[in-house]
Amino acid sequence: MLHIVGTPYNPGMGQEKPPVNFDYATFLETLTSRPGVYRMLDGGGNVLYVGKARNLKRRVSSYFSRSLNRRLQLMVAKIQSIEVTVTHTEAEALILENTLIKSLKPRYNVLLRDDKSYPYIFLSDGTFPRLAFHRGAKREKGRYFGPYPSAGAVRETLRLMQKLFPVRQCEESFYRNRSRPCLQYQIKRCGAPCVEWVTEARYGEGVQDATLFLEGRADRVITGLVKRMEQAAETLEFEQAAHYRDQIASLSRIQERQYVCGERGDLDILACAVSEGVACVQLFFVRHGQNLGNKLFFPRIPKQEKEKRILTAFLGQYYIGRQIPGEIIVSSEPEDRELLEQVLGEQAGRQVVIHHAVRADRARWLKMALQNADLALQARLASRDGMQWRVEALQTAMGLDEAPTRMECFDVSHTGGELTVASCVVFDQQGPVKSDYRRFNINGIVPGDDYAAMEQALNRRYRRIQAGEGRLPDILFIDGGKGQLSAAARVLEELAVTGVLLVGVAKGADRKAGMEQLFLFGKQVPIILPADSPALHLIQQIRDEAHRFAITGHRQRRARDRRISTLESIPGIGPKRRQCLLKQLGGLQGVARAGVEDLSRVSGISSQLAEQIYAAFHD
Repeated sequence: MLHIVGTPYNPGMGQEKPPVNFDYATFLETLTSRPGVYRMLDGGGNVLYVGKARNLKRRVSSYFSRSLNRRLQLMVAKIQSIEVTVTHTEAEALILENTLIKSLKPRYNVLLRDDKSYPYIFLSDGTFPRLAFHRGAKREKGRYFGPYPSAGAVRETLRLMQKLFPVRQCEESFYRNRSRPCLQYQIKRCGAPCVEWVTEARYGEGVQDATLFLEGRADRVITGLVKRMEQAAETLEFEQAAHYRDQIASLSRIQERQYVCGERGDLDILACAVSEGVACVQLFFVRHGQNLGNKLFFPRIPKQEKEKRILTAFLGQYYIGRQIPGEIIVSSEPEDRELLEQVLGEQAGRQVVIHHAVRADRARWLKMALQNADLALQARLASRDGMQWRVEALQTAMGLDEAPTRMECFDVSHTGGELTVASCVVFDQQGPVKSDYRRFNINGIVPGDDYAAMEQALNRRYRRIQAGEGRLPDILFIDGGKGQLSAAARVLEELAVTGVLLVGVAKGADRKAGMEQLFLFGKQVPIILPADSPALHLIQQIRDEAHRFAITGHRQRRARDRRISTLESIPGIGPKRRQCLLKQLGGLQGVARAGVEDLSRVSGISSQLAEQIYAAFHD
C-alpha cells in the first residue's frame, strides 16, 4: 500500500496565513488514478469522512467539480487536508474503508455503533458434553450453533432444549464438584451425569437429538423418537414411552413455530427505515431453515442520508470479519452490490448473493422486516429522550454486548426482623412490567438476617423460572453490597442459572443519592457513575421501585397481622367458642385479664383449652 498526504497550512513552510479552503487543485494534480481509500481531515486533524474509490483521482475530484447537496457542502468547507492510501484492488479498498470507519468513527460517515460479537450455543466435546451460552473467541473444542440475534434468543432456545433433551447446561466447575444431583435432575431436565445416574449411551441419545434440532433437522429427531416410543411400548416400558410421546408433541409444536415456510438454507433479511435524521436497520436471522429472531440497529447517519447508502455502509461494516450466510435479502439495492458480493464471498470462502427484488415467500419476509423496522423507528423517535436512551446508557456503563431487554431487582423489608417481605420488580426497555412483579413472605430464618431472606426469595423465584414459569433477566440487581451479592451468587450457582449479570447496588458515602457504588459479581473494584448519568438514573429508578414494593408488602402484612385477634390464632377456638368467651368475659380485654379457672367456667372451654388461652395472652 502507498500512503499519500495532501498538506494543509503549516507556519513552518513560510505561508503567511492559512487558506480559506483546502488547495484541492494542487493536490489533485498529483493524485493517482489507482484504487484506494481517502480520508478527509479538518484543521484540527479530525477525520471528517472516509471513502473508497476504484479511481481515486476521479472520485476525490467529484467533491470539488460538481454541485453538492447541503450536507456535502458543509463537509467540504471544513476540509484542510486529505490523506490517501492506495490499494491493489477495489475489494481491498472496501475492506480497508470499513476497518477505518470502525476505528476512526468519522462524523460524516454512516456509523454502525453496535459492533459487538454475537452469541452462540456451544456444545462441548467429551463423554458427557454440555450445552452452554457462548460469546467471543471460539477457543474451546466443540460445536458452535448460531449466531443468534441476542442473548435472550439463546437463553430461550436453551430453555426449550432443557425441556426436550436431558443434556446438562451447568458450568464445568459446578459439574465436577457435585456429590448429589441438582434441581435440574429433580424436575427431569437432566439425567444427572455428575453422579453417574445416566449411562453414556442414553446421554448420547440426548446429545444427538439436541444436535439435530440445532441443525434444523427436527423431523429426524421426531422420527427417531417415534421408533424409541414404539420399542418402549413393546417392552412394556409405558412410562418411558409416554416420555417420548410428550417429547414428540413438544417438538412438533416448536417446529411449527420455528420453521420459516419450508426454507432450509442460511440467509439474512435486511430492511432499512429512515425518518427525521434517524435510521433503523432490522436484521432477521435464518439458520438451517429456522428463524432465530431479529436484531435492531440504529446507525449514526449524516443528515439527509439515503437508504441505499445506509444499507451499503451497513453491509460492509457489519459483515466484513463476521460469519456470512449464503444469501442476503435487502429492502433496497445497495451501491456497489457486485463488489460487496465479491468481497463477502472471499471472506466466506463461498458464493454470497445479495438480492433486493424478491418474490413469493421471500417478498413476504422482506415486507415483515420493513414493517418491523418502521415500528421500531417510530418507537425510537417517540422515546428518544426517555427509557430507550437510559437503557442504552446502561449498556455502555456495564460494558454489555447488547442492550438489556429484561432487568430484575430484589429488596428486603422488615421491622426489627419481624414479618420480613422480599420484593422482585421487573423492567424491560419500555419501563416497569408490573404484571411480573412478585412478593415473598419470608419465614423460617433468624429475624433480621437479610442475607438469608435474600437467599430464600431468590431460591423461590429462580426455581420457578427454571421450572418454566417466566424467563431469566439479562441483569439482576440486588439492593446491597458484596454480602448480598455473594448470597445471590450462591443461589444462582446451586440452581445452575447462567448468563445473568449480577449487580449489587450499594449506597455510597452518607447514603446520598447519586453516590451509589455498583458491584459487578466477579470484579473487586466497584463502578461509580456520575450523578447525572442516565444509566445511574435508571438503576436508581429500578432500585427505588423494588424498595417501594417491598415496604408496601411489609406494611400490608403487618396490618393483616394486627387485625387478627389473638383468639383466632389459638387452635381449637372457633367462631362459636370465641363468641362465648367475649360475651361472658366482657370483650377481649376481659379474656386477657381472666385466669385459667375463669376461662374454664365458660361453656365449651375445657381446662386444657383454658391453659392454652391463658398462655397465648401471657407467654
